[in-house]
Amino acid sequence: MLKRIGQFIGLLVLLALVLVAVVVVRTMTFGKSNDANRMELPSVPEFSSDEIATHLSDILQLPTITLTAGDPRPGQEGPWIELRDYLQTTYPAFNAVAERHLVAEHTILYGWQGSDTSLDPILLMAHQDVVPINLGTEDQWDAPPFAGIVQDGYVYGRGTVDNKTSLITIMEAAEALAASGYQPTRSIWIMFGHDEEVSGSGAQAGVDFFQERDIRMEMVLDEGYFIVDPFPLTGSSTGVIGIAEKGYVTIRLTSTAQGGHSSTPPRNSANVQLSRALVALDEQQMPADFSRPPMSEMISSVAADMPFMTRMAFANQWLFRPMIEDQFAADGASNAMIRTTTAPTMISGSIKENVLPQNSYALVNFRIHPNDSVETVLAHVRDVISDIDGVTADVDQSGGIGSEASPVSPTENRAYQVLASVASDAGGGVPAVPALVLGATDSRWTTEISDNIYRFAPGVLPIGDLQGFHGTNERISVDNLERMARGYAQIMVAMSSE
Repeated sequence: MLKRIGQFIGLLVLLALVLVAVVVVRTMTFGKSNDANRMELPSVPEFSSDEIATHLSDILQLPTITLTAGDPRPGQEGPWIELRDYLQTTYPAFNAVAERHLVAEHTILYGWQGSDTSLDPILLMAHQDVVPINLGTEDQWDAPPFAGIVQDGYVYGRGTVDNKTSLITIMEAAEALAASGYQPTRSIWIMFGHDEEVSGSGAQAGVDFFQERDIRMEMVLDEGYFIVDPFPLTGSSTGVIGIAEKGYVTIRLTSTAQGGHSSTPPRNSANVQLSRALVALDEQQMPADFSRPPMSEMISSVAADMPFMTRMAFANQWLFRPMIEDQFAADGASNAMIRTTTAPTMISGSIKENVLPQNSYALVNFRIHPNDSVETVLAHVRDVISDIDGVTADVDQSGGIGSEASPVSPTENRAYQVLASVASDAGGGVPAVPALVLGATDSRWTTEISDNIYRFAPGVLPIGDLQGFHGTNERISVDNLERMARGYAQIMVAMSSE
């Protein structure tokens, strides 16, 4: 008996050692090197951060605010007109070599003809419009949001991060190259949408413009991520390049039950049914997936820079997946990276406090992961609420906004290699990783004209400054301005000189 017990214990120890060996070997061999995505970048002109700061300050003072689809309304388009006139007078060398077009009245297209028209062009994008500031928060800004103040090494103002700094540094890059006598081999297009924050009709019109001329893009580059310092998975500065973005759909839940006087309420009123449906959706989230891009690509690319224990967990998801998923799900931003998110946003019911409604409604907004679709989201919702009497679900059409998740762009091509190299250079040798963009950008409309769509700006953004997106104290450091202009110039030359 003792001999058998000893043999059993020995077997357990052997199995434990084998398990440890498997975990360690998988950890040490997990991931891929970032070096393969790096290339020697071309020389470009020098830039002055102070001069760019002046130009950025000027356009921040133009309140190109959009609130709803259709903006700017007739009579309110003055800031957009001033902006495009400013770009024409401030960048004469580029305007001399590029042809300017206006589509949807206010979206600006610049075309810089390359010497080899057989090559597909590249398209660089930014947008002119900004969101308003929240009422009552004016005193919480360190500098007025529409004054373009430069102080303490930062330019403050609505649009510094989203997205006028990209707009102005793209123009700085194009101006410097044109003034230096550079002639692209591959044509360069630039598109500045006028209403990205509300509908993107300008970008749609721009895509129509290209389709009418049978123009396909070798690469599209829009806003999305920066070099984030620090990146949560590594704890250090990392260039994050968006290779896909989430879709958008809103589901309307309708709860129907007996109405009447609140003095004699039934046990299962419309509001109670609706509440049960919302709780059920919150508790039964759509499934997470680490196995497919963009998430799998991001994890593999950043593995070498992860702390050992984090790398071990991702390398051995067969053992640690529940723990990983729990960690990601605990934070709103990281949870959004791994699944389609569920967000109840609007609820309506009775017209009076003592009246039971016959119908109650809730709108639930879903940001669609590339693994899902509008169809699978609706099927999920209907499945979750199937046991709740009186509640139905349908796609809500009232907002006029809705789109599938974008396709996932490749990382094994020249376009991504250029962007990864620029990110590494701008960040002082940092790694670059592909990722999923959680919000919507104008680039979602360009899937009809390119298979290589990326979302990145070559600036370094402290993770705390991410709060400036649509928030208070939006700002960009002055030293980023030269860095971004140089990065955009490197992209233009590296992509348009072959």
